[in-house]
Amino acid sequence: MSHSPEDPDADRRALQVRLRKITGQLSGVEKMIEGQYDCAEVLNQLVSARRALKSLAEKIINDHLQHCLEGSVRESDRRRQLTEVATMLKRYVD
Repeated sequence: MSHSPEDPDADRRALQVRLRKITGQLSGVEKMIEGQYDCAEVLNQLVSARRALKSLAEKIINDHLQHCLEGSVRESDRRRQLTEVATMLKRYVD
């Protein structure tokens, strides 16, 4: 997802690792619910997963702003991409 000119494959792998950790956290929450863990413990794990997901989304947004929009030379491309970013941010904030 990242478009870093230095090593885009390494950036993509790092994002995938973060996403796998989040998936693991959510699987853990599912097991906690099946195991009838205390509600507070389950909620703590959900908060942790939500924060990790938020952090991942912010990383992807930041990468997009830095690497996609900065490289946009044509004004029409820049306007289209700004509209896409505005839509993406609106969805993210909701």
